[in-house]
Amino acid sequence: MSDGVRYDKDGHVAVVTLDRPEVLNAMNLRMHKELARIWSDFEADDDMWVAVLTGAGSRAFSVGQDLKELAERVRAGTAGTATFGSRDKPGWPRLTERFDLTKPVVAKVHGYAMGGGFELALACDIVIASTDATFALPEAKLGLMAGAGGLFRLSRQLPWRTAMGHLLTGRPMTAQRAFELGLVNEVVPADELDACVDGWVADILRCAPLSVRAIKEAATKSVTMPLETAFSTRFHWEERRMHSRDAVEGPLAFVEKREPRWEAR
Repeated sequence: MSDGVRYDKDGHVAVVTLDRPEVLNAMNLRMHKELARIWSDFEADDDMWVAVLTGAGSRAFSVGQDLKELAERVRAGTAGTATFGSRDKPGWPRLTERFDLTKPVVAKVHGYAMGGGFELALACDIVIASTDATFALPEAKLGLMAGAGGLFRLSRQLPWRTAMGHLLTGRPMTAQRAFELGLVNEVVPADELDACVDGWVADILRCAPLSVRAIKEAATKSVTMPLETAFSTRFHWEERRMHSRDAVEGPLAFVEKREPRWEAR
């Protein structure tokens, strides 16, 4: 696909590949615009139940913002000012701001996941990394800000001082360290990465798609709620699941000792 992104559909799986390996999959404005179209298509396509996000080539998942493009815009006086989020910029809302996306996204990370690349991984639901993966938010070293949610997500997903240590210094972390901190679900050798991700995706596809969406929505939206409020909240996808055919199919398949036939309705 043009504009530095490939979008492939295989059964119920969408594979989104950042495809500028010659610049370590750095993301320019054209990529962000194309990615917005892709994520909207993924959300709207009822046959797509899970997405895998990865980077082309062997060196990087993504090193984030294309700084050469940014420098050109600075010189031309068209860069403007930027802080958190992508509103009014190409590609809005980006994956990092699609808070209502309830389909699961799996990040397949190898090599460098820096800056905006790390922020993309932090926005995914499951992260699988190869042993050569390196994660960092080096924005402070560049006079920038991890404005695509990296600052917010890292300080929520890690202990406070651990997060601040990485945010205030830009220090990188290895895949193993990210695993130990709970940022990564599994770390495997590079030659086993594809098979490992395929295994996780297969496990998701064995589950009822409406249950998966209901779980993600309820978990995401309730995380800042008091527990009593969470119990009394009505969630859209839980309402869909509760009254779906799949809510009946699952128990019947279990009792009849057969594989369930999910319809996502």
